[in-house]
Amino acid sequence: MRYALATLVLPLVFALSGCGQGDNSASSDPVTEPANTTAEATTPAEVEAPAMSDSLATILEAQPEAVQARYAYRHPQETLEFFGIEPGMTIGEALPGGGWYSKILLPFLGSEGALVGIDYPLSLWPNFDFADDAYLATKATWITDWTAEANGWREPEDAPVSAFVFGAMPASAAQTMDAVLLIRALHNLARFSDPQDSEKNYLQIVLSDIYQGLKPGGVVGVVQHEAREDMPDEWATGAAGYLKKSFVIAQMEAAGFEFVSASDINSNPADQPSTDDFVWRLPPSLATSGDNEERKAAMQAIGESNRMTLKFVKPAADEVALGG
Repeated sequence: MRYALATLVLPLVFALSGCGQGDNSASSDPVTEPANTTAEATTPAEVEAPAMSDSLATILEAQPEAVQARYAYRHPQETLEFFGIEPGMTIGEALPGGGWYSKILLPFLGSEGALVGIDYPLSLWPNFDFADDAYLATKATWITDWTAEANGWREPEDAPVSAFVFGAMPASAAQTMDAVLLIRALHNLARFSDPQDSEKNYLQIVLSDIYQGLKPGGVVGVVQHEAREDMPDEWATGAAGYLKKSFVIAQMEAAGFEFVSASDINSNPADQPSTDDFVWRLPPSLATSGDNEERKAAMQAIGESNRMTLKFVKPAADEVALGG
């Protein structure tokens, strides 16, 4: 079994966990214990919760050291548990990229579950300065390319994978997903959206697809770089990576979702950007540090960004409205 060794060494790993393991971007960062959620989240039955928690913990302990080095800021176990993600579910993951969360979800969801990778609308990508013709060509084949790559991460007992692109969700995906994860995915949708152009209102396009793709009562889990509410709206557009919590909640509710609760498990009060800052100054990017070791150390001391963690649901009443 893939996790047999991890299970055997689990007590030793926990005993050594305070000895400073980490990668170059996180080893000097202060580690803050995750705070309790601000509202009660739905959990499995008490008899099943320990087994589920142990399974996820074992999977997390089996991840490479470079992945584990980011747990202090990403808190994957607390985050997935807050969203109510369980084995056997069908989960949509927006912008799965190189699989940081995918490689955790695949074994956790198991063969009875499924993982659906979902990319930005194709028409959004040319807005990025780095998106030259060669890069855009990779996006044209992203569905088959990512699915093939994700299948390479799978073991036989893991969840099967599929993929689609927002704005072109197949009809077969309607009301099939138990939850969709939007982990640091909303800022680009907000910054490039044009509410006056239905073909470029990317935030609306994506939230509409998510609404249609979720089962009634399905969950949307949001983790997003958070701007302070006192920051200027013209700065907190997503162009600097940050959005206001009030903006995200308003957009989700306008799309038909119900706000359930918020958690501060991914918060970082040390991240206090000015209007001259963007989120990529912080680790792991350290985009403004260059060879300036003093600035790099200052950014690493702050750590990764302050992030809101929000849970929404699609109203269960829509089962009747949609003919479910």
